[in-house]
Amino acid sequence: MAFPLKITLVTALLLLTACRSDPIQFHTLIPTQLGSHSKSAVADIQIEAISVPPQVDRPQIVIRQGNSGLAILETQWWAATLVDELSSALKDQLVNSNPQRKMSVRLDVQRFDSIPGQYGLIDVKWRLRNLGESDNSLITCRSTLQTPSGPAIDDLVAAQQNNVRRLAALITQAAGAAQRVCPATQ
Repeated sequence: MAFPLKITLVTALLLLTACRSDPIQFHTLIPTQLGSHSKSAVADIQIEAISVPPQVDRPQIVIRQGNSGLAILETQWWAATLVDELSSALKDQLVNSNPQRKMSVRLDVQRFDSIPGQYGLIDVKWRLRNLGESDNSLITCRSTLQTPSGPAIDDLVAAQQNNVRRLAALITQAAGAAQRVCPATQ
């Protein structure tokens, strides 16, 4: 009787080991700040709204595979929804932008591609308009920002962080310009 009990215990342990899942890792688009900038400052550029493609509008990180495939990474998640991550990261970058006038921006993300070992890409239409002035001028731009990435998910997140930083710089440049023209992608 002892032998069948041992086999049952070994089988149960093997089944429990097979059912073990990897822990979920959370990522953010807000980079670690090496310098110190005032978080108490109110950005002169407000974010009206952000939309993202429904394919990537989920808590899990979505990567492209091949020409037409997408993979939802069940153990790699954003710390918040992708819209909230983009909003927080953009606000973080714009907090000290200090343009000459108050502005608001609306973002419509056309593509948010992450390809391990290749690049992170954001293709976004954005609209910038004056706030609180009789001059209600508006500028609509489109920026495609691509940053090379290593094979790890952390590399992809860092590439997308860089894309958000570059987008914030373009928005700040347009907000500070005397002429209402779209800046060239850097």
